Amino acid sequence: MLTFDIFLTLFFALIVSAVTVSIIYTTVSLGISPMPSSNKAYLAMMQLADETGSGTIIDLGSGWGNFVIRIAKRYPHRQIIGYELSYLPWLISNLIKKFLGLKNLTLHRQNFYQIDLSSASVLVCYLFPHAMAKISDKLQQEQAGVDYLISNNFALPSFQASKTIQLDDFYKSPVYLYKIAKIKT
Repeated sequence: MLTFDIFLTLFFALIVSAVTVSIIYTTVSLGISPMPSSNKAYLAMMQLADETGSGTIIDLGSGWGNFVIRIAKRYPHRQIIGYELSYLPWLISNLIKKFLGLKNLTLHRQNFYQIDLSSASVLVCYLFPHAMAKISDKLQQEQAGVDYLISNNFALPSFQASKTIQLDDFYKSPVYLYKIAKIKT
């Protein structure tokens, strides 16, 4: 006979297993796990976002929603869009968005390599070198009207950063601001 305590234990074990499998699957398939930026990086990224005007901000790989939720709260007059393929982080960020009533935030569970960037004024990302190379190629091929790109930790190949903030952390991590429209090749 299954007691309530055993049922509850099995239920939570099933939930933890499903979460673990989901994160491992998307990590293997995407080549990167949904890793949140440090608080110092968020502060630097927000500081750089202050310099980007009033257009739409798109977060490429919005993960658990840490940045997009903060930036949507900070700029209620700006349209904020996040793209995330990993199911659990996307779900959690959607729940937080709804709880906070952030009407200016839209979250998509979609591959950002396949989106049209023409509505973006600012791209924000914390990716890895191979992904940054693909973003660089996409920007050059599409000639999208993107004005700025803010990148945590990884440089954008073929572009020169207009500003770099060196974080006061163990790795002295850089956060880059690129003025895309003025330096497109």
